[in-house]
Amino acid sequence: MAKNQVRPNDLPTWQESKFGNILPYCGGAKEYRTGDWRTDRPVVDKSKCIKCGMCWLMCPDAAIVQNADGTFEANLFYCKGCGICVRVCPKAAITMVEEGA
Repeated sequence: MAKNQVRPNDLPTWQESKFGNILPYCGGAKEYRTGDWRTDRPVVDKSKCIKCGMCWLMCPDAAIVQNADGTFEANLFYCKGCGICVRVCPKAAITMVEEGA
């Protein structure tokens, strides 16, 4: 066994583990613009959108918002450009466009 290797029996159980990374309040991520490193952004063609909400439902960052008219679009402060919304849209109403284009 290597000098620095830890054996499973040497690790604490889940009951003995100390909690880390505790957030004292919810909504703290809203303070950070996490979409700034995106290379592509989703663009919704509102004429094709059937307002099904699949993009909103499947977005891993909760970056999709519903407009007053019922259509959806990405909040670019938080969207990371993963493209999941494009893949789940049943009407191909969302396309990825290169950032800055």
